[in-house]
Amino acid sequence: MKILVSNVGSTSLKFKLYDMPAERVLCEARIELVGSRDAAIHTYKNCLTGHSQRDTGCCIPTYTEGIKLFLADMCGEQGVMSDMGEIAAVGFKTVLAKGFYGVHELTDEVLEGMRAYLKVAPAHNGPYLEAIKRFRRLMPGARMVGVFETAFHTTIPPERSLYAVPYEWYEEYGIKRMGYHGASHSYVAETLTGVYGSTGRTVSCHLGGSCSLCAIEDGKSVDTSFGFSLQTGVMHANRCGDLDAYVPLFLMSQGMKKAELLDGLSRRGGLLGISGVSNDMRYVEAAAGQGSGRAALAIDMFVNQIVKYAGAFAAEMGGLDNIVFTGGIGENSSQVRSRVCRALAFLGLELDEEANAAAGGDIRAISAAHSAVRALVIPANEELGIARRTYELLNPGN
Repeated sequence: MKILVSNVGSTSLKFKLYDMPAERVLCEARIELVGSRDAAIHTYKNCLTGHSQRDTGCCIPTYTEGIKLFLADMCGEQGVMSDMGEIAAVGFKTVLAKGFYGVHELTDEVLEGMRAYLKVAPAHNGPYLEAIKRFRRLMPGARMVGVFETAFHTTIPPERSLYAVPYEWYEEYGIKRMGYHGASHSYVAETLTGVYGSTGRTVSCHLGGSCSLCAIEDGKSVDTSFGFSLQTGVMHANRCGDLDAYVPLFLMSQGMKKAELLDGLSRRGGLLGISGVSNDMRYVEAAAGQGSGRAALAIDMFVNQIVKYAGAFAAEMGGLDNIVFTGGIGENSSQVRSRVCRALAFLGLELDEEANAAAGGDIRAISAAHSAVRALVIPANEELGIARRTYELLNPGN
């Protein structure tokens, strides 16, 4: 069964076509700068033959052109099939929908639930709604499946998922800790179980442009740093993370407009806001190395917030067996990993500095052989998680 996985960004499209349940990637593509007429970038790879291509300066003004381009790639001279009708389903890494928290076929009712939460995740739900509409028109024979980022976190107990606000807000508006990055954290759980037989008590750290920590016990999410929106938790590349709820109210009372406030919290905060250099940890680390005090402060804050959540999660679980780093920063910043692990040494975690400094590879241990807590790097593979959940929905019981 061929399942196409689509990862939609505000100006990007990523695709992977899987042969399931063999989990074999047939082809993949990425389209960047969707919306530009002469500057978009298009890459495509046939994973069966190894053929790859990269085109720059493309005209891709809307998602429709981007999707059509990829479908043409799949069925073209360097394609992997003769007709796009061979695709049984398209799986989407959807974020959230009111009343729908798991894996669902994207019916009109589910899409309406996504629209109901547009203001909670405008940068995510808007692009996905648009892309799903395009796919439905271009591929009427394929089933559309949403693997919501909240799905993995439905196992968090209510004493950890609810806020101390009037209970009616939860009942009427669904206000609670939703949790996101479910595809990434569930992939970590599945990988640990496959390699070691169990997750035990694990803290999974997805660190990238968007960051979150997840407490995983016996394969299930039991807590997360994300809250109702994607604005919360540890600081992100551009988003501020946790913030006193009264700060926005105070700033607005001082005359700050809503648009300016939202811009500061979601676009000019995080690593960028503190460092004043970049939202990319690579450039922040470089600036700190050259003496930038603000860049050094941004790294200090980032590490401290990770340690704070990891320590809290270890306390909730009664100990820690594994800490996992994934995502762009988690996989590539040996400095962040080293500082986090050294701060958690009181739990019995001892880092292998040489292993931590080594680059690349698949799943790898970076803790010392005798460490009481295993520290690992697991490269993110959210798309495979989406393909698995989509296949399971279409083939219940298999």
